[in-house]
Amino acid sequence: MEITFENPLFLIPFSSGLIFVLAGFIMLKFPPKKINSFYGYRTYKSMKNQERWDFAQKYSSLEMIKLGGLLTLSSCLGFFYLPKEKTAMFIGLGLMILMVIILLFRVERAIQQKFGKHD
Repeated sequence: MEITFENPLFLIPFSSGLIFVLAGFIMLKFPPKKINSFYGYRTYKSMKNQERWDFAQKYSSLEMIKLGGLLTLSSCLGFFYLPKEKTAMFIGLGLMILMVIILLFRVERAIQQKFGKHD
C-alpha cells in the first residue's frame, strides 16, 4: 500500500476525529436545555436530574473536542505505518472505538466525582 489519503489508518481516525470535534462544538454552542432521549450526552447518570444533565452536556462537549483532536492527530500514523488494508481498517476502527470508550469513562467518572454515587 502506498502513501495515500485513502489509507484506512489515515481516513478513519481523521474523519471520525473531525466529526467528534464538530459534534463537540455544536453541543457546546447549542446544548440541550432539558433532559431528553434525542439529543445530548444521554446515560443513566447524566439523566438523573437537571443539574447532572447540564454538567454532563458541557463536560462531554469539551472532552469530545479534545479526544476528536487527538483522534485527528493520530491519523498521521497512516502516513508512516502502511499495513495491509484490512489491518489498517481494524487499527483505525480500534482507535475510534477507543476514543468513544475513553469519552464515556471520563464523563461518567467526572459525574460521579462531582455528584457522588447517591444523588
